[in-house]
Amino acid sequence: MRVLIVKTSSMGDVVHALPAASDIARCYPGARIDWLVERPFAALPQLHPAVQNVVPIQFRKWRKSPFDVAVRQAAGEAIARLRSEPYDLILDLQGLVKSAMFCKLARGPHKTTPIAGYDRASIREPLASFLYDRTASVSRQQQAVARNRLLAAAHLGTDTSLPADFGLGAVMPLAAAAHDWLPSGPYAVLMPAASRAEKLWPEAGWQAVGERLAQAGLARVVLWGSQDELERAQRIALAIGGSVPPFLTVQEAAQLMAGATAVVGLDTGFTHLAAALGKPTIGIYCDHEPGLAGVTGPAFTASLGGKGRPPSTANVLAALEQALAVAATPVRQHAAPGT
Repeated sequence: MRVLIVKTSSMGDVVHALPAASDIARCYPGARIDWLVERPFAALPQLHPAVQNVVPIQFRKWRKSPFDVAVRQAAGEAIARLRSEPYDLILDLQGLVKSAMFCKLARGPHKTTPIAGYDRASIREPLASFLYDRTASVSRQQQAVARNRLLAAAHLGTDTSLPADFGLGAVMPLAAAAHDWLPSGPYAVLMPAASRAEKLWPEAGWQAVGERLAQAGLARVVLWGSQDELERAQRIALAIGGSVPPFLTVQEAAQLMAGATAVVGLDTGFTHLAAALGKPTIGIYCDHEPGLAGVTGPAFTASLGGKGRPPSTANVLAALEQALAVAATPVRQHAAPGT
């Protein structure tokens, strides 16, 4: 069985699609699973042991200069890589016109390869469903991880009765000896920075979280991703006696969180990744309703707040108490698919 999964973005959405790959690998031992994804998120499916080939694209960049020679060459190379494999199924978990078009391009001359996705009543962009050979209805009221798994089950007969397996159990923590900023003892990760001011939570709240973590005997590592985020991370770290790492790749950030006792973060893809890694995780929402796409994983998770309704410090601290209470009991990851 050869399957191409198309789930290109965003980071959190790609994380939520990982269990579908685990389900496919469990149902079809030895299956070849490839993944089409935007380059900034390519490291995520690469972490999954069942995904053999990750094909990165840069559609967001390409569409700005579609006639640029370098762009056309890069797009052509990506399409050629996809067409080199005669897939048994191309599965569009994204549900957008652009992702459906990439499915068509990926199939190329292999006209017998079916393209599968959501039907027009349950897809994000109904027009995309007309580009599929096979469609299935999956309620939009399903939680994001379950929705991906159910679509795979509808087209491939996979079993969704088992708990979601994100396939990240083999991610090894960073070694403190190799990173002078990394605490040698137990630590928690804080992610207080975001690309937009509307998503930010007051720094006083982060200070309260940091103080409680210190009382629990946990060092504090404050993660960042851009220059503006770095300045905020440095302020908060200074206030709570925490450390600030250098810029980390997605792979390195995953390893950092794999070694954490607990994670508290804003509505970012990295917060979803922490939950998927099995870390007790608290997601803070200030400009978005978590709804069916809140943080979820095999350990304790909490999605607090909503659009225009930032959670109170008291509510976050209450959730943190729950996270700390369960942190001492490691969550056993499921066996890697195919083992």
